[in-house]
Parts: sequence; structure tokens; C-alpha cells
Amino acid sequence: MPRHSNRGRKSQKVADVNVPSGNHGQLPTLAVPSLAELFGSFLRLGLTAFGGPAMVAYVRRMAVDQKHWLDEQDFRNGVALCQVIPGATVMQAAAYVGLRTRGLIGAALSFVGYALPAFVLMMILSALYSWAGALPAVVSIFSGLQAVIVAILLSGTVSFGRASMKDWRRVLLAVASASAFWMGVNPILVILSSALLGFAILESRPPGLQHPVETPRMRFPKLLLPLLALVGASFAALFLLRRPLFDLAALMFRVDLFAFGGGFASVPLMFHEVVQVRNWMDAATFLNGIVLGQVTPGPIVITATFVGYLRDGMVGALIATVSVFTPSFIILIGSIPYYDRLRSSPYFERVIGGIFASFVGLLLSTTLRFSSSVRWDVLHVLLGGAALAALLANVDILWVILIAATVSAIAFR
Repeated sequence: MPRHSNRGRKSQKVADVNVPSGNHGQLPTLAVPSLAELFGSFLRLGLTAFGGPAMVAYVRRMAVDQKHWLDEQDFRNGVALCQVIPGATVMQAAAYVGLRTRGLIGAALSFVGYALPAFVLMMILSALYSWAGALPAVVSIFSGLQAVIVAILLSGTVSFGRASMKDWRRVLLAVASASAFWMGVNPILVILSSALLGFAILESRPPGLQHPVETPRMRFPKLLLPLLALVGASFAALFLLRRPLFDLAALMFRVDLFAFGGGFASVPLMFHEVVQVRNWMDAATFLNGIVLGQVTPGPIVITATFVGYLRDGMVGALIATVSVFTPSFIILIGSIPYYDRLRSSPYFERVIGGIFASFVGLLLSTTLRFSSSVRWDVLHVLLGGAALAALLANVDILWVILIAATVSAIAFR
């Protein structure tokens, strides 16, 4: 179904595709991958998926340049959609490639393939943490890495603010949102209020959002309705059979549903619900979960696996992980047929601008809250400051964490 929309476009110009010599400018035929190829390709990509949103470039290289599954226009249009709906952008980009090439099944396999390495590794690390988390060497390492997590959140706030805060109205919304979050107002209420205020006071279109290049429209996937029915039945079964697992699933589902702005946007929401509202763990333990999420491939929202494991073991980890990825997957699948029409409305873009501004405030307030959980001394300040400088200089986050872990093991013994 989806691939027929790509037929008949062989003569259309595609940017950045390497055309073999001897084709006289003719573009290569777009390939149709098998389901096994889709799953295997994204599984391999997921094994080295360090760097968060930066991995979108590697998804593009594979899907557009190397395998010729999509043309440049289709891929850019998909990335634009992934930027304005909730959830981890890279995960959604993987699902978009699968959807455009092999429909809903292809989207699911691409999505699962990309996330599977992070899930398996986080399960192992969570089990090891539960067993060895109190050992002196482990405590020393996590003590230093908590300062690094504060630096990571602060650098994310800076970079996100630079991209989003282009006029005083957005700055005002961000400051108001940060104040509301700091005073303990429910994050979902703050986000919805910011969306309404964005609709009311923003005049220009949000910076960084460009109109997508027009692509052939896709029909509403027929299998989406059975998928929604399955999700609803699963929640009903958990509610009737094991209420604590239902509460865990509902929490993670809600976190992803309102995680506009990518994976980092989910962290403050998860922190608020897990630590401040339900008291399932203290702030220091949650910070350690974020540390594990940073040293595993894949999006930082994989921290949900850690929360689920400490809450209800392997079953809890599986349910938390599935629940935290399901909403954004469903929204992506369901919104593609209508996205171009929505993007043409300035009112829709104002709402999105308000939501983006609220997340700058959310990241700022969360950085301050996380920093209050760290025992700051000279060594922690130096480690956090060095990590922030490295991140702002675009040093790979994996190297920052590995070096910080080594320094922590030596310095905080």
C-alpha cells in the first residue's frame, strides 16, 4: 500500500543520492525492502545508536543514500512530522521509513528493531544495578555521573532554547512554564496551558519548522484500528488482573503522550510522576537510571525500562517499555495522512510553538531539581563543569560519560 505512492517518480530529482556513472543522470529505482531486511537493518543501527537525535542523520544515510528505500523529499517530510509530535524523534524516524516502504507491519518491525538493543542492555544493567548498586565502586561511579547528568540536562536546555526562543513571547512562555513547574503544577496542565497561550499570543511561525515538501498522500492504515483495540484490551486486562502493572503502564503511556520535543522531554515528566507524585524511588536512584539510559544505545526514554524493573521486575520492565513507546508510534501512524493539511494552518503552528516554549521551561526546572539531589563539592563542580564544556563543544556524549565514569571511580573512592 505505501510503496505505490513512490512509483512513477523515478525521474523526479532526489537530493544527495549518489547516482552511479553511466546512468546519464537517471535516478536509481527506489528499492522495496523485505520485512526481514527492515528489521535487521534497524537492529544493526540500534546497536550503535548513541547520540540521541543526531542518529536521524544515520537513519537518513541508510534509508536514502545507501539502500534507496526513500527519496530525500519523503525523508525530510517524515523528519518534520517527527519533530512536532510527541516521542523520541529517532524512533519515529525509523517507524516512518518502515511505514513508507512496507506499511504498518514494516513500521512496527523498524521501530522494534531499533529499540531492541537498548531494551535488552538496559534490562541487564538494571539487574546488575539491583544486585550491585550498593557496592562502594558502583556508588562512587554513580556519584560522579549524577553531576554529569545535570550537565547533560543543562546543555540540552541551552541547545533547545537556542533553537526555540527566537522572540520575547516564547521567552515569556518558557519563564512562566519554568515557574509553574518549579511550584509543582502538574506538567500536563502546564503543557496544555502553554499550547493555548501559544495559540493566543504567538504571531509568527515557530522557528526551525519548515513546510514539508509535498509527498503523495497515504491512506489511513486499516490495521491501526485493530492495534488501538489491542492496546485498549491490554489496559483493561491489566486493570482487572494486576492493578500495580496497570498504574505503571498508564503512567508511561501518559509520559510519552505529552513528550513533545523528543526523548529529553519525557525525563522531566517521568521524574515528576515517579519521584514526586508516586514516590516509587528517590531522586538519586532515578538519576542513576538516567545514567544507565545514557550509556545504552537508543533514546534516553529507555529509562522507563529501569523504572519498570525496579518496580516490578522483568514483567514491569517490559510493560513500562512497551507503554512508553506505544503512544508516539500510534500518533505517527495515524497522523501521516492528515499532516500536510495541518502543517498548512498557522494556528496549528502557534500551538506547537507554545508547547516547544513550555519544554524549555520544563528542562530548566528539571535541571534545577536534579542539581539539588547532587552532593556538590569541588570535585563534583569540576566534573560537571568539564562535562558541560565538552557537551557544548559537541564532544560525543558516550565519551563524556565513559571518561566521567573512569574519573569518578578514581576520585570518589
